[in-house]
Amino acid sequence: MQGTMRKPPRRELELARVLLVDDDLASRLALQAVLEAGGYFVDSAASAAEAVGKLDERQYELVLSDLQMESPEAGLKVIAHARLMEYKPATAILTTYRTTHTADHPPYLIESEDLPKLLGQVADLISQRAARIVERQLKQA
Repeated sequence: MQGTMRKPPRRELELARVLLVDDDLASRLALQAVLEAGGYFVDSAASAAEAVGKLDERQYELVLSDLQMESPEAGLKVIAHARLMEYKPATAILTTYRTTHTADHPPYLIESEDLPKLLGQVADLISQRAARIVERQLKQA
């Protein structure tokens, strides 16, 4: 009689969900490929309206939005809507222009060819969100 080893039940890896919003198809596909290669589950949207719909349907750990899409402030509208969500995703604006971070705007990620830096910034934003969640839970306990 041959003994069989029972395998532990397979658990699916829980990937951090990122919503990527950019009206430029080439940029969106390239960034999506980079983020997925970095180990993230990525949903994408081509407009602020599409992004808002996705935010209302599913929870994300991070929302990355291009600043200027169908209007100059479309990206800020996406970020503002994300910040209203009860699950409080981390948020960032994607831009090709270097800019300073001000208190009334979200943190900025710089699109660049420095992919390790971009992935590091994404990981930092997601881990900061996780730390905030733990802090809130400890305060409530």
